[in-house]
Order: sequence, then structure tokens, then C-alpha cells
Amino acid sequence: MATQNYTGVYDLDTAHSSVAFTVRHAMVTKVRGEFTDFSATLTADQDNPAGSKVEATVATESVDTRNADRDAHIKYEDFFDVEKFPQMTFKSTSFDVDASGNGTVTGDLTIKGTTKPVTFDVETFGVEEDPFGNTRLGFEARTTINRKDFGIDFEAPLNSGGALVGEKITIEINASGIKRT
Repeated sequence: MATQNYTGVYDLDTAHSSVAFTVRHAMVTKVRGEFTDFSATLTADQDNPAGSKVEATVATESVDTRNADRDAHIKYEDFFDVEKFPQMTFKSTSFDVDASGNGTVTGDLTIKGTTKPVTFDVETFGVEEDPFGNTRLGFEARTTINRKDFGIDFEAPLNSGGALVGEKITIEINASGIKRT
């Protein structure tokens, strides 16, 4: 990506963004899902990337794996316990990105009442004005967490010694932010 000025405050355009995850199932396949209710604000400072920040909130009730029975189970105490913990949040603590916005963003991720530091690998795709006059910033962020670190310790052992649900969860955010005027 050519370096473009991306300094500003951006609100995530949820119609053109996604918060998705992947987890190993029965040791032989991967299940993919997403959250349909989320929000985020990015304050980007291209001249001083360390001064950038991001805050995001995801409604745990909005989990969608394209299987109603599985979604109901994920919302139960075994996983997200959405009655007690209706949101998960991320608040950045440091940005280590280059002039193009590529690098890492570290912050505090809170799931099910447990907060742990995580680092996302970030790739910024550019800044562009859309046909409606909005300035958009596009980027992707990706990390892998261990669900047990966040109190999601559901276990269903398999005969092979493995588990029905893997411990590692890959989180991928594809985002289009609209710059505030």
C-alpha cells in the first residue's frame, strides 16, 4: 500500500466489517462463526502511531455459527454465559505500526469477566473516499487466543484423547472505518 494520510477518528462501519472466529472441532475440522452486533472507534495518528488507540465492544448474544443449536450452547454458561457477560471488549494499550498502518496493536481483551493482553497483527489496506463523500480506512486484524485463558473451559473429551472443541481460537476482524467529520 502506498502511504496515505490516515490520521483521524474512525467509527467502524458494521455493514462493511466483520468480527469472525475459527475453532477446531472434533480435532478434524474447523468451525467458523461471527458476531453480528459490534462497535469500535479508532483514533489513528499517522505522525505518532504510539498515540493511536482503539476501543471495541462485541455483544456476545450476537454469535452466529449458522447452527441454532450450537449458537444456543455457546450462549450458555459453558461458553459465553451471555446473561451474566453480555459483552466482550478490547481496549488498546500500544500501537507498533509503520507509516502505512501495518504492524501490531496490543491491548486488553475482556471475555467472560477475564481481561488478558492480546496482540493483533494488523494490515492496513488504504484510505479512500467513497461515492457518498465518506473517507474510509480499511484494515484487517488477526490474533489467536486460548479460550481457557478467558474462563471458557468447556471440555468434551474424544476417544482419541483430543477434545470436541479446540482451545485455540483465531479472531479475524475485517474492517471499514468511516472518518468523523
